[in-house]
Amino acid sequence: LCAQATGQAAKSARTVVIAGVPDGLLHNDVMTDILTIHFQMSKNNGGDVEDVTYPTDKKGVAYVTFEDQKVVESVLKKNEHRLEDKRLSRYYPLKVTRYCEDVFSSVTSVLNMSIFKEQFVLEDLIQEIRRSTDLSFGPLQSNGHISVQGSFPDIKLLRDFLLLKEKSLSEKDKREKGTSHQRPRRRQQQHRLTTEMSNFVHGAEKQVVVLDTDVYRYMKSFFPKTFLVNDDTVISDITDGDVTTLYIENAGSRSDVGRVLRIKEKIENWSIKLHKTLRKERIDFKGHTRNEKERYRRACESVKPHYPHVLIISYDTHIDVIGYSSEVFEFTKEV
Repeated sequence: LCAQATGQAAKSARTVVIAGVPDGLLHNDVMTDILTIHFQMSKNNGGDVEDVTYPTDKKGVAYVTFEDQKVVESVLKKNEHRLEDKRLSRYYPLKVTRYCEDVFSSVTSVLNMSIFKEQFVLEDLIQEIRRSTDLSFGPLQSNGHISVQGSFPDIKLLRDFLLLKEKSLSEKDKREKGTSHQRPRRRQQQHRLTTEMSNFVHGAEKQVVVLDTDVYRYMKSFFPKTFLVNDDTVISDITDGDVTTLYIENAGSRSDVGRVLRIKEKIENWSIKLHKTLRKERIDFKGHTRNEKERYRRACESVKPHYPHVLIISYDTHIDVIGYSSEVFEFTKEV
């Protein structure tokens, strides 16, 4: 199983996603052959193709796996891919993107770990966290700051865990100071962070969920039942740029920790699923006049009925198009 998982990860790194493949024009075997030829040609920055997956469960989408991972980088550098062949009546523009698991592949955050230096040896604490997560850590700075990179859900989970850990340590220190005037000893951690991180959310009557704002808006638009609760539970949200924080708490006369936790888990599970399947395209207004921006907005409104699962978010400087990869590409192309 370990060898299989390692092989799959290596294959993913050698794979690109192709959107805009003309669907239904030719037999699937013929289209696969055309795609293979296109991505083997040097003028397209291509190389030896190991496998082409077409058709897929997404209309107009194919997966191309190269024998050498370096070819992926080369193919992605080409500004425009035009699928041309004598068996096609015209050329078709293709959208080539890196194969990835997440909607927005990774984010970077800076953690201030100095608040733990009275209780732990920071190097040991960070090493323990490394073994408990799939995050990438930079070097620990002298001021206790460290950069962390990874998927939004993983960083959010680590953030929630560290906040709760700091709170529990603060409360423990207060109790210790009430019984002793001695300064708490700096100590090595004897606990298992893996177990703590999987169980730290249990037992709280108020739960906090941190979501990517775009994913949250997509959930609100297309999966509103995720946020349906009875009169005994209240969900409030605060949006700060790319991050939206949800507060789920019991509002009834009788405490029900289990219900609040179930709601949190339902929201988190949906957000993780969407992180793995959604894509985002941006229509940039840089250099456009006010009239041109308005034409883009009207075009989005006229095309939208044909793509019911695409979310359009309009800003002064751009329009974000969020949805499943093939639909997002086709929508943007039509606009």
